[in-house]
Amino acid sequence: PKGDVLQGTLDLLILRTLGNGPMHGYGIASHIERISEELLRVEEGSLYPALHRIEQTGWIRAEWKLSENGRQAKFYSLTRAGSKQLLAEEERWQTLTRGVSKVLRFA
Repeated sequence: PKGDVLQGTLDLLILRTLGNGPMHGYGIASHIERISEELLRVEEGSLYPALHRIEQTGWIRAEWKLSENGRQAKFYSLTRAGSKQLLAEEERWQTLTRGVSKVLRFA
């Protein structure tokens, strides 16, 4: 079933999505939903606080630009620190999923 994404996982998904280039919030949420074949849904109430929190850490930066529909939108992009964090988060995720898989297989 579709469900809202957990915070730590959401950070990873946002960083990974922005690894493809700058995007506005709606674009990030749409990308995650589309790539996950609609298995993951990111609600605005989770997305924007996460973007703000991640921006405060220095992993992403935001700037106002015109969107595809000609409206002003805040576009987020990965910083150098964010690229490093993305690698660390991907490694942490791989370790976590390996551990969970082992427990599910042998518990």
